[in-house]
Amino acid sequence: MRKRSDRSEEAQTIFRNHGGILRMSEALEFGITRTMLYSMLDSGLIERLHRGLYRLTDLPSLGNPDLVAVSRKAPNAIICLISALAFHEVTTHIPHEVQIAIRRHTRQPRIAYPPTRVFYFSEQAINAGVEKHLIDGAEVRIFSAAKTVADCFKYRNKIGLDVAVEALKMLHESRRLIPNEIMKFAAVCRVEKVIRPYLEALL
Repeated sequence: MRKRSDRSEEAQTIFRNHGGILRMSEALEFGITRTMLYSMLDSGLIERLHRGLYRLTDLPSLGNPDLVAVSRKAPNAIICLISALAFHEVTTHIPHEVQIAIRRHTRQPRIAYPPTRVFYFSEQAINAGVEKHLIDGAEVRIFSAAKTVADCFKYRNKIGLDVAVEALKMLHESRRLIPNEIMKFAAVCRVEKVIRPYLEALL
């Protein structure tokens, strides 16, 4: 019969092999029992990030805990709009919710915390400009800065035209603005005529 310490070390190894973060369902699937999980929690080996989401405590502090939490709870979603702008550092707006994109006609993920807002994207729009970033040991899917700017113009009536215009200007000021790239994504979002005057004013 294996010692509890051996089972604990094995459980910690499983956590590390998956970026140090596991959902309850994943832990059970990988062979970590509820008893062991709660024992690790009580002993301080893991911490509860949010309901049903656990993380090893000896890892470096989380830089973007909400993005990581949402990406684990909704693996098919993509971080978008103001949340993506904040990640790319092209906005002065502070996101008070994690904004995610999912395909139209798909079921909305149930996320009690952190506060999350869902936007439905067309098949073409959700497949364009997706980047994968390793954040705090977890892979998070986020739209690129250029695609996000185009998305912001697309959803300007929901998040504000000022947000979109500011992001375009900040992307230009950071010397990351590539006009052809912006217009490529503007075509995907069908906002070429909306973006073009603002883009031409910067060039």
